[in-house]
This record gives sequence, structure tokens and C-alpha cells, in this order.
Amino acid sequence: MHTCAAAPQIAVPPVDALLSPHDPGMSDFDLPGALRRIRRRADLSQRQLAQACGVSHSAIAQAESGRRGLTVELLSRLAAVAGLRLALLDATGDEARPMTADSVRDGANRRFPAHLDTRYGDEDWWHTEHRHARDQPWYTFDRSRRARDRWRGRTDVPDDHLRPQPGDSPAERAAARQRAARRRRQEERQRRVAAGEVPPAPAFTCTCPAVCDELDDWTAKPVHADECPCRCDVG
Repeated sequence: MHTCAAAPQIAVPPVDALLSPHDPGMSDFDLPGALRRIRRRADLSQRQLAQACGVSHSAIAQAESGRRGLTVELLSRLAAVAGLRLALLDATGDEARPMTADSVRDGANRRFPAHLDTRYGDEDWWHTEHRHARDQPWYTFDRSRRARDRWRGRTDVPDDHLRPQPGDSPAERAAARQRAARRRRQEERQRRVAAGEVPPAPAFTCTCPAVCDELDDWTAKPVHADECPCRCDVG
């Protein structure tokens, strides 16, 4: 189950303290100029553009004169008539793409808050007072800005939220870590044998039947079938 970690109430600083000063290099949007550009690209009059999008002529005329605004949805439709689309640009002119729609969600199938950073539930979370009373979440986030800053200092600011991947459950991730640890130990022993630091292991041939592999999930000590004649790695 993809549950969300509960968090204590945290004092939120005033919004003004979190906002950056207005960047003078980021100019305000010129709606009248944008509408004129749309009409020029589409080769349409105000009345023709209004008819193409099913709006009144006065709505286009007043917006182009600066006396009223337009919804983003309507402006997007107007731009599409001219083969254009709306986009968000940063100070260098690079486009800021929308956040992905297929990112991870909580147990109620809700998106996580856009301004927070998602991470796996077994990363620096399972030590809280709730660990014995609740299922370990697949994904979680930090409400504390100090905690977020600490994580971002380690890995930079993530561009987006996590996307669900096979093997994301806490049990599967724990098994993957154990397999990786076992592989590292084997590689380290092979390195030490090759360097002459330790003698090679005596010759051994595993005679476990196939059923042993079916029983063992590699998350704890080796598991063997009752009729297994080998029972290797069991001590």
C-alpha cells in the first residue's frame, strides 16, 4: 500500500520571507502584443480570430487594447489558431516543462504537494514514533524546510517527483539491498583472493534442488527444502 507518512505540525514562515525578490530580467507578460502576434501569424482580424475560437469580438478587442485579461485556457486556444502554444520560460529562455502526470501518489491516489520532494519511504523516515503503528509507506516527503534543504544539499533540487518503478515496495527494496550487499561481499572476496590476501575457498559444488530457489526470497537466511541434500550456507 502506498501510504503517506504522517508529520507533526510545523510552524510555517510568512510567505514574504520565502519569496525571492522580483527579477527585473523577467518582464511582465505583454498580452496585447501577444494577441497581435497571434493575429499576424494567423492572418486574421480581431473578429475572425474571435469567431475561430467561439468568443465575442469585444473580448478580443478589449484584451488587445489592455482593458481586460484573458484566461490561460482561452489564450491557449487563440494561440493554437496560429500554430502556437503557451510555455513557461526561465531567465535564460529555456522552457520549464510541466510536472509529469505519472508521478508517484499516496495511498488515496492523490498527488503529493508539488513544492515538496518525494522520496522512498525507507529513506530516513522509518525511525519516527509511528513506525510500529503504521504500515511503512512506499513514498513520503518532508514538510520541514530544514529537512528538505538537507536532502537537497545532498542531491540537488529534484526536477520532478519520483515515478513509480517495479520493485518500489519497501520489501522489494530491502531484498535488492541485501542482494547488492551479498554481491559486494563476493566481489571483495574475489579481489582479496586474486591479490593473495586470503586463500581461495575449497572446491564446492552446490547440489540444492530447484525447489530451494523457489522457496528462498533472499531476504533472510538461506531457505532449503526438507529433502535438500546440500543445505549450503546454513550454519
